[in-house]
Amino acid sequence: MARTGKTQNAAPAAADNSLNALQAAYEANRRYAASDEELLHFYEQMVLIRRFEERAGQLYGLGLIGGFCHLYIGQEAVAVGIQSALKEGHDSVITGYRDHGHMLAYGIDPKVIMAELTGREAGISRGKGGSMHMFSTSHKFYGGHGIVGAQVSLGAGLAFAHQYNEDNGLCVAYFGDGAANQGQVYESFNMAALWNLPIIFVVENNQYAMGTAVNRSSAETHFHRRGAAFRIPGMDVNGMDVLEVRSAANLAVEHVRSGNGPVLMELNTYRYRGHSMSDPAKYRSREEVNEVRDHRDPIEAAKKDLLDRGIPEDKLKEIEKRIRAICTEAADFAENSPEPAMNELYTDVLVETY
Repeated sequence: MARTGKTQNAAPAAADNSLNALQAAYEANRRYAASDEELLHFYEQMVLIRRFEERAGQLYGLGLIGGFCHLYIGQEAVAVGIQSALKEGHDSVITGYRDHGHMLAYGIDPKVIMAELTGREAGISRGKGGSMHMFSTSHKFYGGHGIVGAQVSLGAGLAFAHQYNEDNGLCVAYFGDGAANQGQVYESFNMAALWNLPIIFVVENNQYAMGTAVNRSSAETHFHRRGAAFRIPGMDVNGMDVLEVRSAANLAVEHVRSGNGPVLMELNTYRYRGHSMSDPAKYRSREEVNEVRDHRDPIEAAKKDLLDRGIPEDKLKEIEKRIRAICTEAADFAENSPEPAMNELYTDVLVETY
């Protein structure tokens, strides 16, 4: 029997409302009501990521880090805000090659991350993954992937594993605005929606896909809308405010963990450095970068919030001092650790022994 015109017109409107419900809830309460202790912890994590990445940049300049090295400086609020809403060691996290910050936000030891960056045996992947391919299965952190967009499909697989095992876990799959144009991303969207997988797709829109501005590479620059064709709710989030990120993350996590299927979050953020350490970033002006640093920096914003709450500045200085010491210790540990033995070339090639 053919449906009436009234039914045909009403259904899409109701569906569109459901796709916008998470965004409406976020708009109604944009900032997470963090306690002083929580905000101090967020601040400390963001400072750790910033100082760690600055030290990694120094080691790269000294030739102690080889190959590619993509720094997370400027984007700290994204990983900290989202992963603070997860169950660490239970929920899965997977990302691309700009991965150091996500590992630090998930509580992984800075020493073993820095050792991996420098290709040392003490590294978290025994020095064989380097900057772009780091894993910690005990932390449910599954990389670090150099193939653009590949982690999105793998993330759908991790979400399927959570669903299959009935462990009430979920997966967060991060990817960039450049990777958002990869076909496998949309295949993953379709499967995740079709199978109602527990996954949060996170587009870290740092405004430049390598050296190309989003408006030059993408017909639809509002990436949170791209899940609509698959009936996936989208969220447009300020990725430069850790409390806004956490507020949005809470909504997305609750939606997914309650069995409602995937969510697509667009985190609007900005990277201060080039795409990688080899990128001079001449495609944008110094004034543009300084404008973001001076007025939207996530660490400075959190610092201001803490000072406004009456947290003594000396306490924040002590955090900064302690974090610098941690990063110095991580660098020293890495430099003094041996490289992998030559026979490591033949291990971890195959899962089984043949």
